[in-house]
Amino acid sequence: MTEYERSHTMPAPPEQVFDQAADVGRMGDWLPADLHVRAERPPAVTVHEDRTDEDTSALLRAERDQMRIEWGTREQGGYAGWLQVAGIDGGTSEVTVHLSFFEGGHDPGEEQVTGALDDSLRRLERQVRLRVGHDAG
Repeated sequence: MTEYERSHTMPAPPEQVFDQAADVGRMGDWLPADLHVRAERPPAVTVHEDRTDEDTSALLRAERDQMRIEWGTREQGGYAGWLQVAGIDGGTSEVTVHLSFFEGGHDPGEEQVTGALDDSLRRLERQVRLRVGHDAG
């Protein structure tokens, strides 16, 4: 098993960050560009990966009272992950994303995974900034 974890500070309270991250219809705004999530019958979702042009059955659970999102593949059990939002003083938040790959064939490697996680967190921050700016205006 290989695990990766990255964190990033966001310019908004944890509830706003969580709501943005947990919205399945908007996940494409911040997930890696080659991943697309489609809700089936929650918590069931389908994840399409452009790189392999494959659909994967997955589970996605968002627990607002815990500010946590958890996901993982259903049939083959290749990977799982979570996103945790924590409040920081001054109305900011820290978002931590953790991925676990259970089989080597699913792990694209440290450089690619950490780059994708960092990019996703930056994209989420942009979406949060847009929402905060819109809510303030």
